[in-house]
Amino acid sequence: MVSRSIKTDELTLQIQDAGEGPLVILLHGFPDLSIGWQHQIKALAEAGYHAVAPDLRGYGGTGGPQTASAYSIFSLVGDVVALVEALGETRAVVIGHDWGAALAWHCALLRPDMFHAVMALSVPFQPRRTKGPPTEAMRYLSQKRGDGLLYMAAFADPDAHVIMDADPEAALRKMFWSFDGATADEDRASGFIPDGQDFLSAIPDSATVPPWMSDDHFQRYVAAFRAGGFERPVHWYRKIDANWQRTRWLQGRQIAVPACFMVGSNDPVRQYAGQHEVELREWVPDLRGMTVVPGAGHWINQEQPEVVNAAILGFLWDLSLRR
Repeated sequence: MVSRSIKTDELTLQIQDAGEGPLVILLHGFPDLSIGWQHQIKALAEAGYHAVAPDLRGYGGTGGPQTASAYSIFSLVGDVVALVEALGETRAVVIGHDWGAALAWHCALLRPDMFHAVMALSVPFQPRRTKGPPTEAMRYLSQKRGDGLLYMAAFADPDAHVIMDADPEAALRKMFWSFDGATADEDRASGFIPDGQDFLSAIPDSATVPPWMSDDHFQRYVAAFRAGGFERPVHWYRKIDANWQRTRWLQGRQIAVPACFMVGSNDPVRQYAGQHEVELREWVPDLRGMTVVPGAGHWINQEQPEVVNAAILGFLWDLSLRR
């Protein structure tokens, strides 16, 4: 796996790159980086594919604009289109995790000519709803549950990133631990912030680095977020309502390309996005796999890489994309 920079018309993307063959783009989520795909990049390269994972807009070695207005879903999809072009290709399979899954779905939704297949981890496709904006729906869900505010709505606050920037190492340790499948059920995050607390204070200070993450790997995250901060990654959340307002024309549109979905049985995201798993086949007619991985939490591609690698390669084989 080679780490290098590749220039597009707007950004210089830091990428992890390996292999030759059909192009597979891997998109990370929050608070992640391209290095989170290390196991998949190796497996894909060995199987005869060109695997490329970028640090996405606002993250790591890529960085990006400081203002929230630069982080719309259209800018994010544009970055992935520009990456494919900069690599000298016209088509790619796109695979995403967490926010990267939402981005991957939108790549397939907006540019099915380029992104001819999509695989998502942890976050199912969520079609645009007439009722909105989304953060209002999140607040309604939070009120209905009665156990605090959903963190995605809380992240709309202009100062939401400040508590993370104050101690990036503690913030990352808490986030990885509280969304991990190996963490005890009673300690795993629900995604909802109790009244009177914030996103990090609700997680015990005793949180540890998950068992699947080496100290060296963890410190690479710490160094990246100390250098770049959390403000720009949190901008992705601050554009949720604006994205909804600007995508009325996508109302009712399905994912037209072949797709696959995986989620961990212990993923906290299922507590607030689980309904979309039930509806997935309705919105993704060519859904070729939908797998719930026992015992896995949110960081499924790092927690259980062998299971995820097998599913990815099986999906690519089903697409007749093989060496």
